[in-house]
Amino acid sequence: MLQPIRATTRLSKFFNVLFQAFKGAEIDYTTISIRKAIVLLAIPMMLEMIMESVFVLVDLYFVGHLPNSAEAIQIVGLTESVLTIIYSLAMGLGMAATAVVARRIGEKNSEAAAKAGMQTIALALTVVIVISLAGLIFAKEILLLMGASETTATAGVTFMQIMMGTSVVIMLLFLINGIFRGAGNAAIAMQSLWLANIINIILCPILIRGFGPIPAMGLTGAALATAIGRGTGVLFQIYHLAKGSGNLKMKLAYLKPQIEQMKAIVKIAAPAVLQFIIASCSWIFLAELVATTGGDHGSAGYQIALRLMMFFMLPAWGLSNAAATLVGQNMGAGSMDRAEHAVLLTIKYSMIFMGVVMVLFLACGHFFTAFFTEDQQVRTIAVEALRILSYGFILYGIGMVLISTFNGAGDTWTPTKINIVAFWLFQIPFAYFLAKYMNMGPTGVFIAIPVAEIGITIASYFIFRKGNWKKTAV
Repeated sequence: MLQPIRATTRLSKFFNVLFQAFKGAEIDYTTISIRKAIVLLAIPMMLEMIMESVFVLVDLYFVGHLPNSAEAIQIVGLTESVLTIIYSLAMGLGMAATAVVARRIGEKNSEAAAKAGMQTIALALTVVIVISLAGLIFAKEILLLMGASETTATAGVTFMQIMMGTSVVIMLLFLINGIFRGAGNAAIAMQSLWLANIINIILCPILIRGFGPIPAMGLTGAALATAIGRGTGVLFQIYHLAKGSGNLKMKLAYLKPQIEQMKAIVKIAAPAVLQFIIASCSWIFLAELVATTGGDHGSAGYQIALRLMMFFMLPAWGLSNAAATLVGQNMGAGSMDRAEHAVLLTIKYSMIFMGVVMVLFLACGHFFTAFFTEDQQVRTIAVEALRILSYGFILYGIGMVLISTFNGAGDTWTPTKINIVAFWLFQIPFAYFLAKYMNMGPTGVFIAIPVAEIGITIASYFIFRKGNWKKTAV
């Protein structure tokens, strides 16, 4: 009789924790059990990351069924590759905000946490305006530089202009969610992405294909749907910042420049931004290399595989973000052993998740790719890319948690140095050698990706065991 009662109690506790994770609550993550803390943070963070990748997958699905789908998919993919620079800036600043806000929350200083968050927003707005203007003016030139043909670049100008011109909402969406994550308000970050995606999913078919008095806009409709969806998500975030949800109570007065605070943020953000830019530039080079060696079909197949990979890897990244928050808050509370234990437990969960994804890709890759295009040649290349990329998934998962650990501790220089060596000194030359000199084309690029990521994981593990990240002052 005791067995069913215990099972019911455990199930009840599980659903209670699940409800807390979705709803969000003001919780001291430095005192509750680490397993529960990981679940409460990881579930909304994983769902948040899934929703971020859904933006591109929804666009790919609808434009993949337009006439000349290979060209449309290539435009979306190449534009997203360029937007990774914006993502890099947003994620770098967001990582700095997460580290500083988490440390202040761990020290039980919520006012200082709020001030740090607002100062980061002020810095971000200054930077993103310049990039948006460049995207509006040089849209076609950027597509040509990425390896698109003259015809494809001309067709993609409006799409690129809308996406780059509204990059401020991309910046704020990532950055403000980084602030919420640092404060432990992961549910709000998740909810903002859910709202943004629901609107995008509703608007995409309407604006792309047309509905009633609304004309069919094709690629332009996809860009507008995404921009409107993300913009709504940002408005939702601003509402909660102004309202004072959870541990953060923001005030407009906190936007007034505070030189010392900005210096502290820039000290962490500069290498963090560089860290992500290094990775992004590598991805841009690889996209260009695939486009020039594999043509439009090779490029389209690679972009589908890449988006599918990111769709499944972003939840693991969300899981690793839970480690970053726990590391930052526990270091702020002076609990170094607890911070390390949180990392090791998160690695275990990440390995399980990525192992499942690897099996899915190896067994069902052709089903996934068929969902996005009817072009058999594009499908074949996408399936090959998925198969090769998936071999390193388990180690990817470990590496992501370790990199997030360093970033969460405020040690953003360590991952930056690792990325310089792994991506620029190894991955790019290796991919170029295989694709061009060994005449392997896109296949050579696919092989270079998991090899470089495995190297990142091995290097990160040895540095983590040395423990210097525990000495980082924020």
